[in-house]
Amino acid sequence: MDFAISDKTKRLQQELEFFIREFVAPADAEWNRLAHAGTFPTEIVENLKAKAKARGLWNLFHPGLKETDPGTRLTNLEYAPLAEMMGRYPWSPEVFNCNAPDTGNMELLDLFATPAQRHDWLEPLLRGEIRSCFAMTEPEVASSDATNIVTKIERDGDHYVISGRKWFTSGALNPLCKFAIVMGVTNTTADAPAHQRHTMVIVPMGTPGFNIVRNVPIMNHLAVDGHCEVLFDNVRVPVSNLLGTEGDGFALAQARLGPGRVHHCMRTIGQCEFAMELMCDRALARRAFGRQLSEYANIQDWIAQARVDIDQCRLLVLRAAWLMDTQSNKAARIDVSAIKLVAAQLHCKVLDKAIQVFGAKGLTDETPLAFFATWGRAMRFLDGPDEVHLRTVARDELGKAKARQRQHAEA
Repeated sequence: MDFAISDKTKRLQQELEFFIREFVAPADAEWNRLAHAGTFPTEIVENLKAKAKARGLWNLFHPGLKETDPGTRLTNLEYAPLAEMMGRYPWSPEVFNCNAPDTGNMELLDLFATPAQRHDWLEPLLRGEIRSCFAMTEPEVASSDATNIVTKIERDGDHYVISGRKWFTSGALNPLCKFAIVMGVTNTTADAPAHQRHTMVIVPMGTPGFNIVRNVPIMNHLAVDGHCEVLFDNVRVPVSNLLGTEGDGFALAQARLGPGRVHHCMRTIGQCEFAMELMCDRALARRAFGRQLSEYANIQDWIAQARVDIDQCRLLVLRAAWLMDTQSNKAARIDVSAIKLVAAQLHCKVLDKAIQVFGAKGLTDETPLAFFATWGRAMRFLDGPDEVHLRTVARDELGKAKARQRQHAEA
């Protein structure tokens, strides 16, 4: 295993660090002011997108199946440290066209879109002209097992008719959001294989019957571009909007998750690094009972533990990225579950201590810690709850144990 940062990535790190310091950080307060007032900071983001694109800091995540795709082609391992840097300002990935859920949707479209779908949806996404959302999770079922999804996608002549309710459809309120990729059931026969019943289709925003019900708060925080509950009330789209083939929706969903989890985990590490920096600065500046906080042994323990935990998590994520690059997304399946589990728990642990060092101020919006903590807790559900990933890792270990027992029995 070789996790050495390439010269190409080092150069991009320097350019990205400069860009974030000079352009993103100064805009952060105004972005948050507008977002908290319920207005998406379109002008700020669009101006920075133009600057980022001009500097070649564009579609950094995207491997690109076509040479004509705009952007910088990086491996998962090359992109990982850049995602960590973007994570320090949660809104900044959109500046570089590296934001979820668009990243996953672009990868899906790159792999499975028809030429017409590429022209209508993928190419504008790659250019940063439009945004998209992904509608999979449902309120009525345990969506961590995607085979539970019940939204219906029924064939009616040259159209599909979609009926169902989704929520946590992130980004649906973004003013540039133009379409959703929707996952639902096309095969309702009783004996249909569980993993061959679901299908994905492209649904343009504004299609009759496609209604945004509400923006769902996340721990009392409303995202300005929405984590939306949406209703599909007999929504009709042409059969040409089918993504991939009927019955392959579950496989498409799995293909979408691998790289996205690496992105999420590295952005999480970036937030943890930022939180630890703030924690150290606070510990050096604040005095209590006649001493600097940094002089207390328990504070020193928290800082040291955060350092080693962050570094361990980063190495685990880099190994998963390396496996995906050198073998395949499938070969890294267990590692991807492991990093999703470890990174989310790391986030909660580091942010809890950072807030504690700040005292009551850590609960306010005068630092980014309260928001970071909210998102960190949400990460223990998004892209699969901890329990699902624990189960995946445990099953793999037990499978290895059974194989060893069979070998010993046969020897």
